[in-house]
Amino acid sequence: MSAEPDREIAGGSPRHVAIIMDGNGRWARARGLPRAAGHKAGADAVRRAVESARHFGVRYLTLFGFSSENWKRPADEINDLMGLLRLYLRSEIAELHKEDVRLRIIGDRSRFSADIVALLRQAEARTAENTALDLIVALNYGSRNEIVEAARNLAEEVQAGRIAPGDVDEARFEAQLSTFGTPDPDVVIRTSGEQRLSNFLLWQSAYAELVFLDVYWPDFSRTDFEYAIREFHRRERRYGATGG
Repeated sequence: MSAEPDREIAGGSPRHVAIIMDGNGRWARARGLPRAAGHKAGADAVRRAVESARHFGVRYLTLFGFSSENWKRPADEINDLMGLLRLYLRSEIAELHKEDVRLRIIGDRSRFSADIVALLRQAEARTAENTALDLIVALNYGSRNEIVEAARNLAEEVQAGRIAPGDVDEARFEAQLSTFGTPDPDVVIRTSGEQRLSNFLLWQSAYAELVFLDVYWPDFSRTDFEYAIREFHRRERRYGATGG
């Protein structure tokens, strides 16, 4: 990984970049390979994305690793993905820690096996004090579920009399989200040519710039990361106001 951030990007890098990593299966199919090969190549692209974020001085990087809908995939593919997750957690955490990267996991861990839950906990604990980059990985994550859970928690607070209905505002709602304490993404990148959010950070991406790339995730490179940053700087962010 690059130890020193690249400051050549005009205007500086966005603070928070989120990525929907899409196209592993199609990448493998185009090469006559099993889907597992695409997922393995996708794990290599994760490493390049983290390196790119460090290189360009991004402070937060959120990756959509496994959605709550992905459990619908064939059992063999799920097993391959879980094996790859175990391998990544065992082989990459030392390097992340060395590079001062903090790992955080968002999403429901209840469906993962006990050994994976333990590995996730250990990885987060080992990197908890690191400050160069927050790497946030969404696993068994669905934004609608997250929003419903936040609303349910606030409803219980109101029912218990701890807060009044009028106390519920955006700040109190955001405090119930799994991303609390992390700034909203400035830019959301999706690979593979698809142009949708697919239940990813729906609340948090309200004012994010969306960048869609016609590249499958296993081929994602530093050049693609840089393109997304430059595209971000070409946009005028008005947050509902009129332009100048």
